[in-house]
Amino acid sequence: MLKAHSKHISYEETGKFSSLIHAYLNRDPSLTDFFSHYPDLDGIKNVIEDRKKFPTNRKLIKEVFEEAYAEISATDLQKKNIESLLSENTFTVCTAHQPNIFTGYLYFIYKTAHTIVLAKKLNNEFPDAHFVPVFYIGSEDNDFDELSRFKINGKLFRWNTQQQGAVGRMKVDKNLINLIEQIEGELAHLPFAKELIATLRKAYSLGVDVAQATFILLNELFCSEGLLVLQPDLPSLKNSMKSIFKDDLLHGTPFGIVDKTNEKLEEKFSLQVNARPINLFYLRDQIRNRIDKRGNVYSVDGTNIRFTEKEILEELNQHPERFSPNVILRGLYQETILPNIAFIGGGSEVAYWMQLKALFNHYHVPFPVLVLRNSFIIMNSKQEHKMTELGISIADLFKDETVLANEMVVKWTDKPLSLNNEALQSKQLFVHLKKLAGSVDKSLVQHVHALETDMLKKIDSLEKKMLRAERKTQTVQLQRIWKLKSELFPSNNLQERVDNFMPYYASYGKSLIECILDQSLSLEQQFILMIVDER
Repeated sequence: MLKAHSKHISYEETGKFSSLIHAYLNRDPSLTDFFSHYPDLDGIKNVIEDRKKFPTNRKLIKEVFEEAYAEISATDLQKKNIESLLSENTFTVCTAHQPNIFTGYLYFIYKTAHTIVLAKKLNNEFPDAHFVPVFYIGSEDNDFDELSRFKINGKLFRWNTQQQGAVGRMKVDKNLINLIEQIEGELAHLPFAKELIATLRKAYSLGVDVAQATFILLNELFCSEGLLVLQPDLPSLKNSMKSIFKDDLLHGTPFGIVDKTNEKLEEKFSLQVNARPINLFYLRDQIRNRIDKRGNVYSVDGTNIRFTEKEILEELNQHPERFSPNVILRGLYQETILPNIAFIGGGSEVAYWMQLKALFNHYHVPFPVLVLRNSFIIMNSKQEHKMTELGISIADLFKDETVLANEMVVKWTDKPLSLNNEALQSKQLFVHLKKLAGSVDKSLVQHVHALETDMLKKIDSLEKKMLRAERKTQTVQLQRIWKLKSELFPSNNLQERVDNFMPYYASYGKSLIECILDQSLSLEQQFILMIVDER
C-alpha cells in the first residue's frame, strides 16, 4: 500500500500567491470589511450562528440530491448526509469548480479533498452539529477553451467539438471518447492505467452530458468519503434566485454595490473581477450569452433575441433556468441554496469573494468563512533523497534560479566568494576620505561620494564574476538541482496548475487519493510538500 508523509511551508515563502492572500492569512486589518470571519474554529462557530437565522429550503436541496443519486448506488455515508440536510443542525462545507474534462488540473482533486477533510474536522470539533462536504459543479460555464484541455507528461490534449454554450450541457461525443483512447495509449505502461481508464469510460459514456460525467467521476473517486456533488443547473433551484435576478435586470443593484467595494479594495490590492450593469447570461439550447440593456430593450449578445421589460420578466418567471449568474452572482446563488458555512477556493477565488461581501450584506445572505484551498507538490522518495543529498530545503525549491545557484555554490565550497567584508571596509575608508576632503573643500565631498559609488559597483561586479566562475565548477551539482526543479515545477509553474491527476493515479491507483486525503490540512493554511514512498 502506498504511504506518504508531508512537509509544510508558509504560502508567503513560496512567492506564488498574491499580496491579498498574504494579507488575508496574516490578518491584515485593512481587509476586515471584505469578509465575515477568519478561517478558524471561532469563525466557523460565528458563521453557524449566522446561518441558523437564514431560511434555507432544506427540503428542496435534499430532494435535489436524492434525485441526483437515484440512479447511482450511493454509499451509506452519502445517504446519511443527504438525509441529514433536513436537520437545522446540518451544514455544508463547499468547494466549486467548472466541469473541466477529466478534472483539468491537479488542484481540482486537492480542493475536493480539502472539503472532505475540513468537514471531518468540524464534525469532531462540533459534535452537536453535522457537516457535509459538497462539490458544486459550475456546469454553466462556457469557457470551452479552458475547460476542454489538459496535459499529461507535458503533452497537451484537447477536445474538439462543434457544440457551443454551457460546457456542462455539452454531450460526450466520439471525439471525447477518442481522447480516452489517447490517454490509454499514453499511460498504458503504468500499473493502474486499466483501473483509471475503466473509471473514465464509466463516467464519460457516449451521449451523457459533461456535468453528469464530472458528477460520476467525482463520485467514483470520493463516494466513500460521503462527498455530495451538486449540479445547480436546475429550474427548482434557480427559482429561489428570481427576486435577485429581477433586481439585477431592472435596477443593476449588484453592479453599484460591487463597484463601490472595488473602489475601496483596489486602493491596496489588485481586483479579480468587475461587475457589469447586468450580471446574467441567457442560457438556452447551445447559447450562454450575456444579457445587455439598451434603452428599454434587453438583448442577448451575439444573437437576435430581444425582450421588452415585460417580456424578460415573464421569461424569468416562467423559465428561471434560462438565466445564468456570472461570477458576481454565482456565489450568492450557491449560498442561497445550500446551508453552507465554509467555502474552499483557490487564491483568485478567495480574492473575488472578498469583492462580494457587501453584496451578501445587501441581500441578507450569510457570508461563509473563506478557506484557501490546500496546495500540494507531489514528490517521490527518490526526489526527497536527492534534496537531502544536495542540501536543499523546501523554501529553496521556490527560489529564483540565480539566487539559489549563488547560495548553493557558497554552501558547497570553502572558497571566499562573498565580498561583504571588503565592501564594508571600503565604506569605512570613504567615510574617512569624505572627512579629509571636506576639511579642505566641502565641494570635494560629492566627488568622493561618486568614487565610493563606483568602487562599490566594482566590488559587486567582482563578486558576481567570482560566483559565476564558481558556478561553472559546480555545473554538475547545479544541473541536478535544475533537473529536480523541472520535475517538480513543470513549465516553471506550480505542478498543480499544469499537471492532470491521471498519470499520478495510473502510477499509484486509489491509494493516491487516500494519501492526499490523509495529508490534507483543514484550517492550518500552509503549502504541502507530499512525499510518496514507492517502495
